[in-house]
Amino acid sequence: MAYLNEKEREDLLNELINKTYKQAKRKIRRLDSTAKLGVYRNVQGVNRYLTRYELPSLGTKVTLVETYGYDGEGRKKESDYELVEVIVEPTPENRT
Repeated sequence: MAYLNEKEREDLLNELINKTYKQAKRKIRRLDSTAKLGVYRNVQGVNRYLTRYELPSLGTKVTLVETYGYDGEGRKKESDYELVEVIVEPTPENRT
């Protein structure tokens, strides 16, 4: 399978941003059977949790950025992760 070019990566980004985390994860895993989970909910700033997938057959890295919401006065009640950003970028081997 060929690497994704810039337009295809942009289309993938637009498709994933409208999905929930589970739907986005499922879509990414189905795109490439050799998909690798790089990091899972790694904290990279205040209230920013990153999950990164590498799709070697497509020459693409997909990063899902989530926030964690608290309901209440600083205590963990009804907590939930929310997908707020998706980053789709080429791997170094992908020159398209």
